[in-house]
Amino acid sequence: MRGKLHRAAWPQGSPVALGALVVLVVCSLALVALDVAGSHLSRRSVATGLSLLVLMPAVLLGQYAPPPYRLPYRWRWGLLMMQVLLTYLPLLLFHYRWLSLLGFLAGAVLLTLPPTSSVPIALLVGASGPLIVHTDLVRTDRGAVSVLLSTAITASTVFAVGHLALLSARLHAGREQAARLAEQRARALMRQDLHDLAGSSLSAIVVQGEAALRGPVPADTAPDAARRALTEIVGLARRLHTEIRAIGQPDDEGPSLSEELAHAQRVLHGSGIAVRTALSPCAAPDPEVSACLRFVLREAVGNVLQHSRAAVCEIELRSDASGIRLLIRNDGALAPDAPPQEPGRRGTGLSGLGYRAHTLGGTFAAGREDDSFTVEALLPTA
Repeated sequence: MRGKLHRAAWPQGSPVALGALVVLVVCSLALVALDVAGSHLSRRSVATGLSLLVLMPAVLLGQYAPPPYRLPYRWRWGLLMMQVLLTYLPLLLFHYRWLSLLGFLAGAVLLTLPPTSSVPIALLVGASGPLIVHTDLVRTDRGAVSVLLSTAITASTVFAVGHLALLSARLHAGREQAARLAEQRARALMRQDLHDLAGSSLSAIVVQGEAALRGPVPADTAPDAARRALTEIVGLARRLHTEIRAIGQPDDEGPSLSEELAHAQRVLHGSGIAVRTALSPCAAPDPEVSACLRFVLREAVGNVLQHSRAAVCEIELRSDASGIRLLIRNDGALAPDAPPQEPGRRGTGLSGLGYRAHTLGGTFAAGREDDSFTVEALLPTA
């Protein structure tokens, strides 16, 4: 199961969304190019406009592309600044022919900036079109309302396609992470049941067999045959008991902590969440500590994918004299007035993590700080 999860395909909706965005961008820019090429501007102006339109698809698609084609967060910020310049400055030369690009800029703002600031800025971009028309900075026979509606239609189309693709990618990543958590919990439950139930029964068999070996042998039985049979029973029970205890130990056959960190980065990137990592060199922890840290990381990443609206997730792993510390923080904590979860859907993952950490002599904390949610585990290294 683990290998199949590692090779999971990207969401099927991503290529479709990317294809729709490519068609929308290329066809819209082709219409602008036809207007520019058919205008009465000088050849140099026409060549400049066509050159800018050739550059625009890379800028726009870099902004809109859904996961796994989505660029890093800081790159999209740079492309947004470039798009602002390529949208407003050519308006002074190409006038009404360039007004349709305002909708693409508003859509990029909605997809790039946090929700609290993206909507007001997108509204300002939409309002800038009628304002430019009203102040006669550009020559056009289109009315202010027509420009505003055209901008709103383009922006909403771009945002809808890009945002639905992002939600599809996050749903895909959340399902993958949930499957890993379900596997981990099932294995832990199985180990505990085997250790508690079968282990105690085998211990009783061992005790009874040893007592029979030490006791007197009846005269009407074959002493050697009875003793050999009991010896075999005791040996078998001891071997099975050893295997049960081995199953009850931490799972060392799973991925290492570094592999779990790599998987967390991959699945978060694949869902469109920017990842910032701070991993200081540290000695390899004990198997029990490593297993607990893997479980904390897996549970925290699953919560980010399923229960947050995060755009950035920070992962820190540090080791010092107090122990090894793992911190996962995301900026997508739900608002205080967010609707509560359905009855019966509240998870017990965080409380289980706290129990595991305290069992190993460590500490565990999880909670909200302003608009972020932090999960932190500190475990002793020895």
